[in-house]
Amino acid sequence: MNKIFFILFGLISCLAVSQETTNKPLLLPAGSSLQGSSLAAYELDSAYVYRKVDSIITTGIKNNAFPGAQMLIAKEGNIIFHEAYGFHTYDSIQPVALNDIYDLASVTKILGPLPAIMKLVDEGKLDLDVPFSTYWKPWKRQKDKANITLREILAHQAGLEPYVVFLNETLKNNGRFKKRFIRRKPNNRFSNQAFEGIYVKNRFHRKMYKIINRSEVSAEKKYKYSGLTFLIFPELITQITGVPYADYMEQEFYKPLGMKTFGFLPSTKNFNNKIVPTEVDTMYRHTLTQGWVHDENASLLGGISGNAGLFGTADDLAIIMQMFMQNGLYAGKQYISEKTIKEFIKVQYPENDNRRGLGFDKPYLDNNTFKIANAYPVPEVGASSFGHSGFTGTFVWADPENELVYIFLSNRVYPTRENRNIYNLNIRPSIQQIFYKALDNAKQHQP
Repeated sequence: MNKIFFILFGLISCLAVSQETTNKPLLLPAGSSLQGSSLAAYELDSAYVYRKVDSIITTGIKNNAFPGAQMLIAKEGNIIFHEAYGFHTYDSIQPVALNDIYDLASVTKILGPLPAIMKLVDEGKLDLDVPFSTYWKPWKRQKDKANITLREILAHQAGLEPYVVFLNETLKNNGRFKKRFIRRKPNNRFSNQAFEGIYVKNRFHRKMYKIINRSEVSAEKKYKYSGLTFLIFPELITQITGVPYADYMEQEFYKPLGMKTFGFLPSTKNFNNKIVPTEVDTMYRHTLTQGWVHDENASLLGGISGNAGLFGTADDLAIIMQMFMQNGLYAGKQYISEKTIKEFIKVQYPENDNRRGLGFDKPYLDNNTFKIANAYPVPEVGASSFGHSGFTGTFVWADPENELVYIFLSNRVYPTRENRNIYNLNIRPSIQQIFYKALDNAKQHQP
């Protein structure tokens, strides 16, 4: 077994900063933009933080939880920790860099369609409590869906099926593509590129919508996670705004927020940043997936979807999570109203043992009473905190009570999605907890 190395970018400089006795002012104007800072500025024990993080990450790499990872922590709008570890793959050739671009998987749900939906709620173009069929007309003809509200959908309280494997619709029994849906070369009817040498029929999305429209709904109204409507939200957003979904997100959020690499289809954009690979796909693409969305359903939509498909850097993610945490205000611009943000990050159906907000994931109910092994994400997070995880090994969390943003990026699906040690070793929560403990220790040592 090859010896595992990890890379700690900026460690020396950060330790040097920790020796400084002068701290720069930390209080930022309300709704300001993120700025660089340090652990020392908050009188945090740098040696403790690095020792703990290094130990957890090294254990993760040695146990094939991921070949590399990075994390970013922002406190009160100050980035106090941003480090990269390991490599893109286990061959230890390409070190992880701080500006690497990651496939964000289901984190897309809260950073793609959700901001658009919030904005449309602000503008009175969507109502959370009228039937969703008011906007998505095919559901008017479906008895079990006609009266489901957008609130129920976003809180995963609607009883919708969790997932449909649309890839099965495109494959023959021998695993080859059905030519009526997939071609190796583009033409007028097959211009939706899913991957190199894979082009999907332009109208295939209609087949997907039809299957979603006819999917079963549970009669019992209880928490049941479903990503199905996130496949149709982009089309709905396009219909309401008159602007293609990806363009709308770019114009209304990503570009004005200053998110440099954030968006869909990064392999078409000639970024200088390296894109971290995901899985060595043995079923669909039959090669390493890199620069193209890992999720098959998003891929069949040409890589632009609401359930997955977004790529970005840790810096990009920190910006939009900070905007959410600052109640929709960032760098002096109000992107979403405070009222709407507060409604979306609120637990919607606690009486049904459902922890979810609207689109956002939330801590377990009574989370602060649990040990870390049974908590989600960690017992120390505030009850108002929110975020989301991604299948590829990504995780974002914002905690308004503690004014803390936590970004964790990895490619745990390399070389296969069967690698589950990121969960088994509780890596992401264990690292998140380090910063709460460090802040608590600093507080206790204050005169």
